[in-house]
Amino acid sequence: MGTVNVSREYTLKEKIYVIALFQGMILTLKRFIDGFFFRKHYTIMYPEQKRNYSQNFRGMHFISVDENKTENCTACYLCQTVCPAECITIVAEERNPATNSYGVRKEKRPLSFDIEALKCCFCGFCEEACPMDAIKLSRNYELSVTSRQEAVYDLKHLKREVKGRG
Repeated sequence: MGTVNVSREYTLKEKIYVIALFQGMILTLKRFIDGFFFRKHYTIMYPEQKRNYSQNFRGMHFISVDENKTENCTACYLCQTVCPAECITIVAEERNPATNSYGVRKEKRPLSFDIEALKCCFCGFCEEACPMDAIKLSRNYELSVTSRQEAVYDLKHLKREVKGRG
């Protein structure tokens, strides 16, 4: 049993690629006329216009806080454990009993909570694993930074009140 040749001969229409070239030029001319004369735009003017993503879009993380500005995170390490990219780092400490009006429910708190955004694959496993519903993914997609150090978000940067996923 030898090698089977599965290639075929090109047709004359395929050999003369000029037809496909003209089809592309006609489409380009049509889009130019639509944009120039009828002001029909196929792109978004980005800084002025923002793309409206669905409610299921997973953007940058945030840690939810309650009405007393206390973070809901109890430093259980579940989000850090379940993260496939290993981009979450948590260091826990005991809460001060005098300021902890919640008792045993919020016994620990994160001393530091860091997320390396450049490592993150935005899978949402951390949000699903959190028993306190503390870590959430927002709809913020503007994550540009000028250095790798700026892409490591700490607890101070991540804490915010929940006002939807916006």
